[in-house]
Amino acid sequence: MNIKITGKDLKTTDAIKTYVEKKMERIQKYFEEFEVGVTIKAEGTEQIAEMQVTVKQCTFRAVSATRDLYASIDKDIDILEGQIRKMKTKRDKQTKEDSIKQRELIDEMQSKVEIENEVIKTIYYEVKPMSVEDAKLKLQEKPQNNFYTFINVDTNKVNVIFRLKESKNYGLVEPEA
Repeated sequence: MNIKITGKDLKTTDAIKTYVEKKMERIQKYFEEFEVGVTIKAEGTEQIAEMQVTVKQCTFRAVSATRDLYASIDKDIDILEGQIRKMKTKRDKQTKEDSIKQRELIDEMQSKVEIENEVIKTIYYEVKPMSVEDAKLKLQEKPQNNFYTFINVDTNKVNVIFRLKESKNYGLVEPEA
């Protein structure tokens, strides 16, 4: 903790320095290393204490004016502590939400892991002997299917009839030999 006290129209006494250092212990429980700039001044009957706490990239600032300088310092400390607590709570909440989001993202990514070069689904069905025309009619009955497997009655071999993309025509897969 590095404290710099500046007085404008007021003399900075050892008592004021000691009092500020003692009060800064309340702020010290939140941060290990920080800088404090204190400016004290008098305007009319009021004693003004202006405090600025700088921690890394964060700056907290408080200004209070009362008839008593020590009361102004106390008020500033209360304001600064409130600002720091609010910021800490906000960051803790954000960190917690980020960790939950991160966990959900990891779970989602694990569920989307693509399996390659593996048979991941097997469908069993009966292959019936029929003509190519009958197989085409069976395929037309089920528009969600793109192909139909059957035993060709003419060749006695397993054939596959399929819909050609963007066409009302069909293709036939027939083994050789």
